[in-house]
Amino acid sequence: MTPPPQTMPPRDRTVILILLIATFVVILNETIMNVAIPVLMDDLRVSAASAQWLSTAFLLTMAVVIPITGFLLQRLSTRTVFFLAMGLFSAGTLLAALAPGFVPLLLARVVQASGTAIMLPLLMTTVLTLVPVQGRGAVMGNISIVISVAPALGPTISGLILQAFSWRAMFLFVLPIALAALAYGARTLRDVGERRDAPLDVLSIPLSALGFGGFVYALNQASGPGGLGSPAVLWPLGVALVALLLFVLRQRSLIRRDAPLLDLRAFAFPQFSVGVGLMVIAMMALFGGAILLPLYLQGVRGLNTLQTGLLLLPGGLVMGLLAPTIGRAYDRIGPRPLTLPGTVLMAGVLWGLGHITAGTPVWALIALHVTLSVGLALLFTPVFTSSLGPLPPALYSHGSAILSTLQQVAGAAGTALLVTLYAARSAALGAQGTAPVLAQQDGIQLAFTVSAYIAALAIPLALGLKRPAPGSDGHAASNMTSPQPGD
Repeated sequence: MTPPPQTMPPRDRTVILILLIATFVVILNETIMNVAIPVLMDDLRVSAASAQWLSTAFLLTMAVVIPITGFLLQRLSTRTVFFLAMGLFSAGTLLAALAPGFVPLLLARVVQASGTAIMLPLLMTTVLTLVPVQGRGAVMGNISIVISVAPALGPTISGLILQAFSWRAMFLFVLPIALAALAYGARTLRDVGERRDAPLDVLSIPLSALGFGGFVYALNQASGPGGLGSPAVLWPLGVALVALLLFVLRQRSLIRRDAPLLDLRAFAFPQFSVGVGLMVIAMMALFGGAILLPLYLQGVRGLNTLQTGLLLLPGGLVMGLLAPTIGRAYDRIGPRPLTLPGTVLMAGVLWGLGHITAGTPVWALIALHVTLSVGLALLFTPVFTSSLGPLPPALYSHGSAILSTLQQVAGAAGTALLVTLYAARSAALGAQGTAPVLAQQDGIQLAFTVSAYIAALAIPLALGLKRPAPGSDGHAASNMTSPQPGD
């Protein structure tokens, strides 16, 4: 991670650097469990379906907690929210390392996820508050490093650790880093922005939990028997959709009292809506690729978890290395020259991955994954900056929370859809007598092809993304009493 721009006051640079480090640590933990599932099944004597809940529960908790961060960031000081986030994460990490069985480990993951869910909205809201429009691209580039490199490093680090140590060592590796970030923040972090006594609408919390949490839960169930059409998916999905509708209606009614839990007026700003659409598609592609490529590498190519992690590592590193350069380029030329080639690369590479076979050279797989990572890098920083930039200060925390929530929902949706397509096609061909490797290969090809069609929807959206006009940031609009939509 490169330090924030030198034009910022030193104290502001320190605040952002602390939050960048802390967010990197908590997001690294999000994917560190992915390759440890078989080990945990053997050690804790649980089924694959049970062990998968260690990842599912993490996503569910994120989907439930993130919508509440809009309220927390308005009501509590920066230091208080930071201590809450890192305290929960560190406590959950310690509990996970000491967990005597599966249920305590599951509860520890929930505690970890609660802290993780708070950190990214805190970071983005702080950047919007401290950094003027003309310098945000470079800082948002650092945020892109956090959300791209950390998940890419997780499987590789856990694969290396599991080669020599127990699964508990994964948490013992993360814990001292988290505690060091917490101690550094305690010594140097200062409060930014202004607090206000935002009222808490108690009814909105269960509606939000049922809506967003139920949606993620339903989509995660889609990989089971029956796929997307099974009762295990349809019933919770129906409940979630009703809860989301009631949640939206409730937030609209609370606007009159200036008391929404999640202020949906952010969608009145066209650039925010376009950016959210682009982010949803990009996260579906990122999460879908993150699950499909390991399935292909291990199921079709027969690689182990460490080899898989190492093969996917260059793409994550390239994305992170490019992020600061793309951030500076955004500050010079705006979003469209970056996002348009980014969306074309994303769709093109996913189409290419839809044609891989058991004989595709390893160098070609690495080249495709690295190119996909370049396309995503060209998207993330401009989308973050352009979508959140036009919002007035009153909507900073809510816009960050909305964007982070929909990232999780889009990731769950992409994973559920593509894994269901892969599993259904593989099972159908297997039932017809096709060799298992060929059946899996055909399923992978179908899933990647569908993801390419989804990614193509981002191309026209990229044409509509604009740079926030000078004066549209919070520094120029700090005296606004109510959000006003505009380009």
